[in-house]
Amino acid sequence: MTMRTSKFRHSVNRRSFLSAAAGAASVAATGSLLPRRARAAGELNILVWCDHADSKLLEPFEQAHDVKVNAKTYEGTGTALSILEQSAPGDWDVIVIDAPDVPQVADLGILTELSDDLAPWDDIFPQLRDAPYTRVDGKVYAIPEKFGYYGFCYNKDVVDAADAKRGDIAWNEKYQGRIGVYDYYFPVIQMVGLSMGIKPADITSDDLEAIRERLLAMKPNVKMIGDIVSVQNALVTGSVDVIVGGAEFTVSNLMPTNPQLDWVISDDGGLIWNQGIGILSDSNRQDLAAEFIKWIMSPKGQGLLATSECFWAMPANEAAEISDADKANLRWDDQADFLARSEVSLLPDVEMDAAMLDIWTEFLQS
Repeated sequence: MTMRTSKFRHSVNRRSFLSAAAGAASVAATGSLLPRRARAAGELNILVWCDHADSKLLEPFEQAHDVKVNAKTYEGTGTALSILEQSAPGDWDVIVIDAPDVPQVADLGILTELSDDLAPWDDIFPQLRDAPYTRVDGKVYAIPEKFGYYGFCYNKDVVDAADAKRGDIAWNEKYQGRIGVYDYYFPVIQMVGLSMGIKPADITSDDLEAIRERLLAMKPNVKMIGDIVSVQNALVTGSVDVIVGGAEFTVSNLMPTNPQLDWVISDDGGLIWNQGIGILSDSNRQDLAAEFIKWIMSPKGQGLLATSECFWAMPANEAAEISDADKANLRWDDQADFLARSEVSLLPDVEMDAAMLDIWTEFLQS
């Protein structure tokens, strides 16, 4: 099967990525282009985001099942599809993917339909359980496992907390030259739409010119636009005071040692990202893969995934085992309010995607 990956260009995203240390840890955990053709029966090969390569998450499963988990990390759905295209059938067993991409990937026939008993559905936050991409024609191909928001990160020593909650902070003259922007066009454009009262599901081509003008009007306040590592470092060092497009995945794991950092969603509403875990249809180890998903979705597994060394974010399972201190950094007690005021990030069609990217390119070059 020839996989068309161009439609997934928007998925070069949050994982582009979070710290040099996390990257080094991922390389150590993943080794080379694992795996070669069909490894031993006592091994499981997973194609995942870096948070799943954390030894504290993998070792309990390996010990319980007397297996070795070989993890390869990637960034962006298009990259994952390219890896699969270059691999032999059966090389990979488990995949983690941007949940909104699941319907398109399922259409390629490379994901196994999952049994409902693999997930504790009653414990999964309803906004994830009922998201439009969780089921494809009534079938589940990837279980929501971790989520968070695109919002604002800020230095609370110099930024008014009330300002940080306002959807217009990026245009506030008080912060001229103090704004960093996460270089990922899709969520930032949706956030601009939310600041104008336009929900992601309601954005049409007729709205793009107004969104473009609003986005370009932000530029005088912007000091830098960069990947997560760049804007993260700028916030920690004080080069910028606010990051547009960041949230818990950007600073939660830094907050214990950097108490001046904080994050929030906009009063205009948050934008939810969500990742899912599934089984590849040509896996020869589907039973073991199913056990791995059960571990990831268990309260213990969810707590370890949520606080992975690579990046922190909310577990999909409300019964996740997480310390009170870590829950505080993830805004656990605010989730009911955050979710009620947030919209899921939705993918555009190819034409809309291209138009958004053109607007973003103009923003970068202006």
